[in-house]
Amino acid sequence: MNVVSQFKLNDTEAENRWFYRGVGTVAEYHDNGTMNVINDLNYYKERSFNAREGRNIRIGDKLEFEMSQFLDHSVPHGRSAYYGTTYLYIVGEGLVPWDVTGSFGTLGGRKDSVKIPEKAWLGGKTTLPYNHSNEPDNHFIQMATNLGSINGQPFVLGRRVHHASFIDGSHDEHVADNGTFADTVGKAGPRYVNDRCAGCHVRNGRAAPAPVGQPLEKWVFKVADINSNPHPNLGRALQPKSTGGAASEGQVSIAFWTEANGLRKPNYQFSGVTPARFSARVAPQLVGMGLLEAIPETTILAKEDINDANGDGISGRANRIADPATGQTRLGRFGYKAGATSVKHQVAAAFNSDMGVMTSLMPNPDCGSAQTNCGSSGSELSDTHLNNLVKYISTLGVRPQRNLNDAAVQRGETQFASIGCVGCHTPSVVTSQFHPLGELRSQTIKPYTDLLLHDMGADMADNLGEGQASGAEWRTAPLWGLGLSACVTGGVTNAGQGAQVCTPVHSYLHDGRARTIEEAILWHGGEGQASKNAYQSLSASQKQDVLRFLESL
Repeated sequence: MNVVSQFKLNDTEAENRWFYRGVGTVAEYHDNGTMNVINDLNYYKERSFNAREGRNIRIGDKLEFEMSQFLDHSVPHGRSAYYGTTYLYIVGEGLVPWDVTGSFGTLGGRKDSVKIPEKAWLGGKTTLPYNHSNEPDNHFIQMATNLGSINGQPFVLGRRVHHASFIDGSHDEHVADNGTFADTVGKAGPRYVNDRCAGCHVRNGRAAPAPVGQPLEKWVFKVADINSNPHPNLGRALQPKSTGGAASEGQVSIAFWTEANGLRKPNYQFSGVTPARFSARVAPQLVGMGLLEAIPETTILAKEDINDANGDGISGRANRIADPATGQTRLGRFGYKAGATSVKHQVAAAFNSDMGVMTSLMPNPDCGSAQTNCGSSGSELSDTHLNNLVKYISTLGVRPQRNLNDAAVQRGETQFASIGCVGCHTPSVVTSQFHPLGELRSQTIKPYTDLLLHDMGADMADNLGEGQASGAEWRTAPLWGLGLSACVTGGVTNAGQGAQVCTPVHSYLHDGRARTIEEAILWHGGEGQASKNAYQSLSASQKQDVLRFLESL
């Protein structure tokens, strides 16, 4: 194993533990040796002997290893972290997501790592291990299991951009240790929604509605005039915050909820100009986006059935959008109405309208025809930082499906298919062999989406389209991470090590109106009406089975 560090390690404690033992504690390994030192940044460990089995290494051997990186004391802001990250490598197969089996305290008993069944690998080889560290709010923040060594440093550099303020350059974690990121200082504005990506995508999870009357600070409001053109006083997106003497475009809050039949729908109030047309979108979770980008266009288009030729009531169609890099019409994949063609397009658009940061891909500020003091055109963020952030988002790991052996989950999966949900929420697809990132190529993934637009009926509609999408059309939402999102959104209490307790906040659909997964199902109309009706016709126990399955994703 070759290890390349960004800073010098403590030579006497450059630990690299191999072959798990785990008799008394989780920290026990049969081969606890340190690495050989080549120079300050390059280290290696080499073995041909399986210290666990007492023989030479063979194909199929499990090699669990843990990197515990003690930094040299000369490293600025360095920390001597005692425990590192644990991986399971199977000889002849590679790194695999893992689970824990066994327990301490029994005669001859011990915990051990085991490969998660591939049926549970929702993100293919990017799939993460199960979370056994009792950190239920951190499910969406880890790098893909199969992340290539060449992309490790760009991943963390992109993460730095994600967490940095584009006003003062501060990091939102360990502020003093991380210091000021000079490359992002003074970039946001003159008008913007939030000054950092992580301000809306907290822990890379979904946002939720604020209480009635409070500003919706983690939302984006796409806006237009009555003819669906950019609003003269607002541009294409409402930007409530401002700097450098620019005038705010006003705040948006929920004035009240309209409730009927146990479902609620938000009604908005604007403190400034009320646009004739608008579309409200809560910040979505970020995991799996690179894999969705890697799905071949032919695979997506093969599911199109614009005129419902097969008569199943589902007439999904692709959105087609001008690629800002080339001007060519491309397939839309990202955003609630599939209004972005690539991860880079989506990220650049968020910089542009959500943060007021210009990039080479989108160098012109969001500015209405009647507005002044919008800032100048031209790239404010280097392509290196933009590309690192794109790589970070693209290579976030996807959590595995849980409770595979639960009979209710198994029955629920069957019911999910039988009531027609898979007509839009396509369970499985294989990614292209040609994506630029090797980690995403030729992966069998289970996103539960066809990436197509579907008319979801009047109750779900807004009055602003996007690209070729109408106000009633929405892209099928991926379902991976669905059962984990409430804990990521809500965070935890008792946040000491090993004592974290989830404080869930449930927020589903494009505007967070659904407070449960079942409510999200019951909002389905239009092309989703038949499946909703079929769900409502199930017995109480069958409905619970469907929900247990969805919660396992």
